[in-house]
Order: sequence, then structure tokens, then C-alpha cells
Amino acid sequence: MEYLIALLSMAGFVLVIFLMEVSRARKAEKKFIQSLYGDYGKLNQKEYSLERYEKMGSFYDRHREAGQIDDITWNDLGMDDLFKRMNYTFSASGEEYLYYTLRTPRQEGETLLHLEEVVGYFGSHPDERVRVQLQMHRLGHTGKYSLYDYLDNLETLGERKNTKSLLADLLYLPLIGLLGINLPLAVTGLVVLTIWNIMTYFKEKAQIDPYITSFAYVMRLLEACDALTRLEVPVCKAEWEEMQLHGRNMKALKRNSFWVMAPGRGNASGNLLDVFMDYIRMIFHVDIIKFNRMLKHLRGHMEDVDALIGLVGFLETAIAVWAFRESLGEGYCVPCFTDSQEVCLQEAYHPLLEHAVKNSVTAKKGVLLTGSNASGKSTFLKTVALNAVLAQTIHTCTARGYQGTYFRIYSSMALRDDLGSGESYYIVEIKALKRILDSAGDGVCPVLCFVDEVLRGTNTVERIAASTQILRSLGRSGILCFAATHDIELTELLQGTFTNYHFEEEVSEGDIRFNYRLLPGRATTQNAIRLLELMGYEPAIIQKATAQAEYFVSTGKWDADLTEAAREGILRERDPGRITPLGNSVEDEQGMISSPDRRKNAGTREHPAG
Repeated sequence: MEYLIALLSMAGFVLVIFLMEVSRARKAEKKFIQSLYGDYGKLNQKEYSLERYEKMGSFYDRHREAGQIDDITWNDLGMDDLFKRMNYTFSASGEEYLYYTLRTPRQEGETLLHLEEVVGYFGSHPDERVRVQLQMHRLGHTGKYSLYDYLDNLETLGERKNTKSLLADLLYLPLIGLLGINLPLAVTGLVVLTIWNIMTYFKEKAQIDPYITSFAYVMRLLEACDALTRLEVPVCKAEWEEMQLHGRNMKALKRNSFWVMAPGRGNASGNLLDVFMDYIRMIFHVDIIKFNRMLKHLRGHMEDVDALIGLVGFLETAIAVWAFRESLGEGYCVPCFTDSQEVCLQEAYHPLLEHAVKNSVTAKKGVLLTGSNASGKSTFLKTVALNAVLAQTIHTCTARGYQGTYFRIYSSMALRDDLGSGESYYIVEIKALKRILDSAGDGVCPVLCFVDEVLRGTNTVERIAASTQILRSLGRSGILCFAATHDIELTELLQGTFTNYHFEEEVSEGDIRFNYRLLPGRATTQNAIRLLELMGYEPAIIQKATAQAEYFVSTGKWDADLTEAAREGILRERDPGRITPLGNSVEDEQGMISSPDRRKNAGTREHPAG
């Protein structure tokens, strides 16, 4: 009777724990569902550990194909920050598929139109969206490791058998039966066996624990797919059919899989029920036994797992796209694709900037940007590039309108020396430019490229000469190039190949202000020396630098010891009664430097294009 009371007490304790955990889980899920309705589309505030973010590209790494965004372009455009900005996913599958999507511009409309169809459906059916998101939340993550890290290395585990674990578990039966015959011996035997099982468990667990975490994710993935296919979502009929097909192929994997896929497994949740279940696993090795049985089956169904990850990831990516649009308010558009090799943007802005200035442009041939430091050239290049990427990946642009064809997209902007290989900035830069020319040479698809300060890593004379020829090559048929430069000479040398645009600044009350508005024509002002003055450099440095610059503008020669008096004398001799202000000189039609008065009635040959 005492033993029965003890067993009933233990059973009651377990039941209380279970009911408490069920109640807690239901309250947490209810609160989560309320947040999906109320907070949907609010700016994302996720935090990322270094280990987790390093594994974000696992799905992308296994689905490489031609035309994807390469590492140089991804880093140039700050795509990591954009990914974080629009990552409204709740599962590892959705997260990794969203990353893959942003790196995979589509070269045809069918995939993008289906994405638009699914995005629109979930946007107009909040109940169905919430049900899908709830399944994604239950699916969750794999911790700091990607599922693929372990699926790719299953062979290293070799063949695993359950003989020792099963024999140890069977020994509990005679020891429990011995309790009514010889209590001290039975208790001693149970304690010894339990300690032995716990010790051997941790040895086995150390070998397979990461794989158990991944197996638990696979099981949750199958459960999520089962739940999704029971939802009525007409636009996802094809996805549902594929899920059912791959799910049937892995049906045997689901039998008695609770011990591997139990909620909280591997996530260190700390609730009482999970702690209790962890002790059951340690004593009876149930998760290890099930893992060994699943291992052989899973090895033969890697393609099914990969397909399910892609299908689930696509659904959550579509929802993330809608959430991203909601966070933009009315500041987005759906792109329009044409056969014409052009880019037309209306009121486009950078999605990561608050209170961003919007600009419009129509480019049927290359665009050459000039302007002073910090005037907005690089940001404009990134704005156009990001909108082109977003148009062909998530069918969404941060603009009032976008029109263009399907491009392969490259950039050469935020490069740096490669210390690992010992390559200088110039070597890194010319390699980056060469990859663009090589890609355009195959004629497979038009290339859209962005170059910021071409060949800045070498001397002025060779930079201008080489830049002219490279940009001319980037201006040929099949390539649409946006380039920014401080070399005003290029605006004349590339006249006819590129359309000139510029940004300018306003200097007033001892400060420089930028309006970040794109203007037609070449830049007519410079501010580098003026910025030195505003930053508090010694007057002597400013005066001498100004004198040297103005002397070079007037004569085409450098003189390191030129004085202010000599400068004024030279300029008065050339043009009595007037000194040309620094930064207001521009090139004449022959490429020579002239004052504004000589050009004030000449106008410009470029006109606003957007």
C-alpha cells in the first residue's frame, strides 16, 4: 500500500506539472497571437548572435546559381542591414529562405508573380496569415547551428545500434519487481543502474546532441507541414501538394518521434515539464534510441527535407514581404518589368534612412554622378541598386514607381585592401571591375552595375585615362552603368556615353548644407578645402591650399610654394579685376578649365530624366 501511495503521489506531481505547463503555454500562445494581429508590420527590433548570423546563409550556400548577388555587391549595398530590417520571420526555414531570396534576383516574371499573389493573399486574409505564422513560431529555430550543418555530416556518425541502451532499460523491470521482495537490494540496484545510465547518456549525448536538435527540427517541420496543408489557402495549392508528397516520403520518421521533437528540446527553456522530461531521457535513453532508428531513414531523404525547408521558407518569406510593405506605409510600389534596357525610378529613397530625400531618374544609358563630398552620390547609387535588387527578389521597391528589365546586378563601391592575400586597394578594385566586364561579355542577360569613385586607388593621370576607357566599356550595349566620380574631367571625356547628373551643397553662415537633390548636368562646385576650414584647420593651411588649387585651375600646373599674393597677381594678369572663386570653375567644351562667366550662357546638354 505504501508503494502504491508513493507511486500515486509521484504520478499526481507529474500531472500537476503537466497541467501547469499546458496552462502557461496556452497563455503565452494567446499573447503571441494577439501580437500578430496588433504589431504586424511594426519596425523590426530583432537581435542576432554572431554564431546564428554566420549560419543564416546555409540554404543559400546549398542553392547557388548563376546571376545571384555576389559577396562584393552584397557588402557594398549593406544588404545584411536590409535583411535584418525586413526579417519578420519566426523560423529558421523562413529566415534562411528570406536571406536566399534577397540574394537571388529572378530573371523571369513567373516566380515573382506567384510571390505577389501569395503576398497579396496573406495581406488581405489576416486570420490565415496568423495561422501560418503560429505554425512558423512553433517550428522555431535550431539554436546557433543551422540544420544543414548536421544534415551534411550525418555520415560521420556511422552505423549506430540500440543494443546497450535497450538492455539497460530492460534491467529496470526485474529491479522494480524486486521492490516487494528485497527493498534494500532493489533500491540499491535501481540507484546503481540509474547512475550508470545517466553517465553513459552524457557520453552518447555529447556525440549526437547537435544532431538530436536538428532531428527535432525535422520533426517539427513535418508537423508544421501537416498543419499547413489543412489550412484553406487557394493560392498555395501547389505548395500544399508538394508538402504532402514529401511528407509521405518521410512518414516513417514520425512514428514515436515525441522524445526527439518534444517542445523545448535543445532550447534550454527551463520550464518544469521540460526539466522533468530531460530526466526521463537521461535515465532511459529514449531520445538516443529513437535517434538511432531515425538516422538511417533520414539519410535516404535529404532531398525531401531540403524541399520542405524551401516550401515553408517561401510561405514565411511572403508574409515577411507583406510585413515589410506594411512598415513602409505608402512608401512602396510593385515594379513594372519591360523589355527595354532602362531603369526608371520615381521618388525613390533608401529603405534604411529615416526622413530620406526622394529622387527620380530615368536612365536609358549610363549615368555619371558628380558632386562635392558628402553631397549624396554614394547614397543615390545604393538607392538605385537596392531598388533594382528588391524589384527582382521581393517584387517590392521603396519608390513611387519602378520600371526596368531583368538585370544581373553588380557593384564596385565599398572596397578595401585585402590583408589576407596581400592585395592593395587598386588590385582589389580592378578585379572587382573586371568581374563586371566579364559577366557582361557572356551576353546572357543585361547587366546593371554601380561604380563609386572608379580607380580611386591610383594616381590622377592614369586614373582618368583608365577610368575613361573602363567606363566606356561599361557604357556599351548590354550594360547599364551608374558611376560616381570626383574627376570632373570624365564628364567631358564620356559625353555622349553617359548622362551627367550631380548633387550640390549650400554654404551659408559658416556651415555647409546639403539638400541631396539630384540635378541634371555636371557639378560646378567643390567643398574639400571649405570643409577643412569648417573643421577648424589653421588659416595658413586653408589659404595655401586655396592658392594652389586656384593656380592649378588657371594654369594647369602645380606649385607647392605658391603664395596668395602670387596667386592673385597671376589671376589678375589673366582676367583683370576679378578673382575666380574656388569651386565655381567648370570645364569648357574642349575640356579646358574656364570661369563661370564664360559658361553662364552656354547651358548644359543634359536635361532632367525623371
